[in-house]
Amino acid sequence: MFLFIIYYLLFILPFPLLHIPPPQVPHTTSMDNKEEDAPHNQIQPQGSTGVVSDSSAASAASSLCEKITELTSSVLETFRRKPVSYRILLVLSSAAMLTAFPASSLLSRLYYSDGGQSKWIISWAAVAGWPLTALFLIPAYFANRISPTPLSLKLLAWYILLGFLSAADNLMFAWAYAYLPASTASLLAASSLVFSSLFGYFIVKNRINLASVNAIVIITAGVVVIALDARSDRYEGITDKQYTLGFVWDILGSALHGLIFALSELVFIKVLGRRSFHVVLEQQVMVSFAAFAFTTLGLVVQKGFAEMRSEAERFARGGSSYAQVLFWAAVTFQLGVLGGTGVLFLASTVFAGVLNAVRVPLTSIAAVVLFQDPMSGFKILSLVITVWGFGSYIVGHSSANKPS
Repeated sequence: MFLFIIYYLLFILPFPLLHIPPPQVPHTTSMDNKEEDAPHNQIQPQGSTGVVSDSSAASAASSLCEKITELTSSVLETFRRKPVSYRILLVLSSAAMLTAFPASSLLSRLYYSDGGQSKWIISWAAVAGWPLTALFLIPAYFANRISPTPLSLKLLAWYILLGFLSAADNLMFAWAYAYLPASTASLLAASSLVFSSLFGYFIVKNRINLASVNAIVIITAGVVVIALDARSDRYEGITDKQYTLGFVWDILGSALHGLIFALSELVFIKVLGRRSFHVVLEQQVMVSFAAFAFTTLGLVVQKGFAEMRSEAERFARGGSSYAQVLFWAAVTFQLGVLGGTGVLFLASTVFAGVLNAVRVPLTSIAAVVLFQDPMSGFKILSLVITVWGFGSYIVGHSSANKPS
């Protein structure tokens, strides 16, 4: 059954017509054709169906192995042709993406589970580490002997808009982690791939192929599965209204995340007209700084800085642990962003999708181990469906991008 699902995912869904053409018969003479056609007109003996099924399964397994071997060989060959510096940067970026983002999600959940209550404080911590990106950007100017990109009024307006949207996005996810288990929140956040594809199609005019449509349907199904299991997947003291609120804010945050990706790509195409590593870092620094400014303003209005002191006093692990949670939440979020930026620039969107597909189960498993998150059969099914959706997207786009 598992083999059939993999075969269906890799070889049937990426094609518009769900039809497998018959195998090509080698060209033979007419006499040979008559001799070979004769057995087809005879009644097959009992048990031949099992033989055909076995051969089909063997053929599917062989095709799957060939597909995996081909993709692996292509990736390894591309990796070997690159210089050592490229390999090191790609490994570091991938490691940062796989560890920093899950750590940031888990720290957000730890903040609430140990007594934190403010959505503004944890949102502020996510963007408070923006100078970390600048520390990577400034040496790039001197090393490559390049100057900063001129800051026009139009570009500044885009940075302010993206910063405002990022601040709102962080606040939405803060509400989600306040009421949802970390494993559930990470699964719902995977729906950002759906919104990235849709907004990319309408705003940047990116193409949506069958693999994208298939991934959208499958990941949406995973979200629906979680919704069906809402009653068995919550912490004590969380009401139905709070759980529903967390669920909705998580989906809205994922949608806004997809919109931010599409608008960022639009800025590269329409405003900057180029895409290099230092330009990408410049945008990240400016957007994070704008988000930090908006979040700081909200924190001041909500008297959040004064609230930090009272939260530290009643934090379950003490004031020192409270400060460490906020510090590492800031560091890990920025490292995750830097890792994602590096992977997108050094490799491709498909490879970033592979790492995202791996990151989702890593976060869920870590949440189950560290926070004893409830892991029901529905959530396991949703996890499998979500990874399946990522896999469909990855396989379809890698096939579409392969040169003829």
